[in-house]
Amino acid sequence: MTGLRADGLRFSYGNREILRDMGFAPLQPGKLTALIGPNTSGKSTLFRVIAGLLRAKAGTVHLGDLDLRTLTARKRLQQICFMPQMFTANAALTVFDVVMMAQKQLKGWTVTNDDIDAVARALDMGGIGHLAEAYVSELSGGQSQMVSVVQALVRHSDVYLFDEPTSALDLRHQLDVLGRIKAAMVERNTIGVVALHDLNLAARFADHLLLLGRGRILAEGAPDQVLRTNAISETYGVDIEISEGPRKDLLVHAY
Repeated sequence: MTGLRADGLRFSYGNREILRDMGFAPLQPGKLTALIGPNTSGKSTLFRVIAGLLRAKAGTVHLGDLDLRTLTARKRLQQICFMPQMFTANAALTVFDVVMMAQKQLKGWTVTNDDIDAVARALDMGGIGHLAEAYVSELSGGQSQMVSVVQALVRHSDVYLFDEPTSALDLRHQLDVLGRIKAAMVERNTIGVVALHDLNLAARFADHLLLLGRGRILAEGAPDQVLRTNAISETYGVDIEISEGPRKDLLVHAY
């Protein structure tokens, strides 16, 4: 497996064009890419097109030399793991149950010892092993969000797409969720893309940024490059100033 890239993607909802000849250079394994851009810029739509849940009117998505359009829906699900924004699960199920359902989604429903071990490892990777027997109705917002992340991580895919995994979380849980996602991408040497609103979180955790606006990728590259471009201010409609924090990380100030 090599990089994930898109070329010439076009997608519309009726007469409203969302993606306009959109493309980006290959995203590399072992790196975390942040997809940034204002509300309604098309981040969720792009994820759904990559995952095969929406069909582009034109353009291609490649994983290495593989054109993802040639895959069956089942095979595409195996290679691309998409975590949507909302966590939903039956309240009568335990955390272990919902993660096991993700583990068995593409493998049939007979549970083996290997499946049990895989779920236990994923729960530990997410730092929620102690919640295995808790019912999902008992969880806090941060815990529920991490369960959703673990449902993705229990699968071994080539590409992981996380749509706003820090939405509605307090700062501690935002840092915890993104830190664990990044660690998993490095450990597995796989491709991770996370859609984020918070530019400071993107600057802190991402190795690579994609700035989406007006249906296109307006800038891409390392955070210190993208965040210093005029495209950031123009896309968000605010003045942006970049400074360096005490840990040499970038701090984004909006005016």
